[in-house]
Amino acid sequence: MTGAMVWGVGTSDYGLQPEHRVEALAWKAIAEAVHDADVTPAQIDAIIVGSVFGPPGVASRVQRGIGIPGVPMWTVENACASGTSAYHEAVEAVRLGRFGCVLVVGVDQMSTLFSGAIVPEATDPEGASSLPLPAVYALQAQRYLQEFGVTPEQLAAVAVKNKCNGLDNPRAQLRKKAPTIEEVLASRMIAEPLTFLQCCPTSDGAGAVVVGPDRGNPDDLRVESSAMVSGAVWDHRTDDPWGYACIARAAEKAYQQAGRNPADIEVLEVHDAFTIGEILTLEALGLAPRGKGAELAVSGHTARDGAQPVNPSGGLLSRGHPLGGTGTAQIAEIAWQLRGRAGDRQVDRHRIGLVETMGGAAAGMDGNACVVTILSTQ
Repeated sequence: MTGAMVWGVGTSDYGLQPEHRVEALAWKAIAEAVHDADVTPAQIDAIIVGSVFGPPGVASRVQRGIGIPGVPMWTVENACASGTSAYHEAVEAVRLGRFGCVLVVGVDQMSTLFSGAIVPEATDPEGASSLPLPAVYALQAQRYLQEFGVTPEQLAAVAVKNKCNGLDNPRAQLRKKAPTIEEVLASRMIAEPLTFLQCCPTSDGAGAVVVGPDRGNPDDLRVESSAMVSGAVWDHRTDDPWGYACIARAAEKAYQQAGRNPADIEVLEVHDAFTIGEILTLEALGLAPRGKGAELAVSGHTARDGAQPVNPSGGLLSRGHPLGGTGTAQIAEIAWQLRGRAGDRQVDRHRIGLVETMGGAAAGMDGNACVVTILSTQ
């Protein structure tokens, strides 16, 4: 066995790009990642593509366009965690010596498929009850408002923080203006208490990561851990809100593998498809006790100049959320932060970073899947 390293990263721009072919978004991210890794196509031993709504054969179309025929290639679908699930498989393949250099691609083009919320699966109880994901997250938020005294202003503070961060991300979808808490709360109600500015936009985009063994390059980032878990039964036997336990299981494994604890982490990119999502995720990751996660943005703890900056990229709320292309974008952001190359959004402390991506709902489960990975400089 050998240690896995992140050799290179790249992304496309994120936003509404229906004029581009879905594979063209991937090609842009791949070109940047391969150049960043300083590898040739001949050095790539395998390709793993994470996509949720990509057309059948999307991985083959990506492969054809980059001129790397014949190598093993497959597609992973794990809802919002598809990109990081593909990355996790690449890390394991390198760690076990199965492949020497793996190209990971996460991509989706949502603008050609949805004009609003993703339509839930009709055969699931959520679908039959007309409960799309905004409503599922709204139920989380309602519980936190009632059980822990979380206020609408605390929810809105997450949106303000991330949208302010996104102004300094030239690849982010939403960069027009940083809203105030009052403007967030006054925006159109989507699923009470979540307003329009507390929900991620419909997006197109791609990210790519090149994973390989330790090659003695000081620019490469060490994969201290990568943990992936699937959802477990979520019913009357648990007091956990939906999604919490899935994230907590992945986090526990990741911390254990890395020999780390939550206090060690210096910068994070987490799944903030909705404001309550960041709050609940940070609790599940151990940055705050249950019911106290809403205080982190308000106190400045998770601000870009705070003790543990969260989503300096702007997160899903600003960068956008093209499902399969989200996890790879998160890894790219943490790589840029750890290397000190994040430009105007660079955080001060940047030696150890964490990425968390949780895949959305399936009936009766506490999430489809979750990946948590910890990266560090050498």
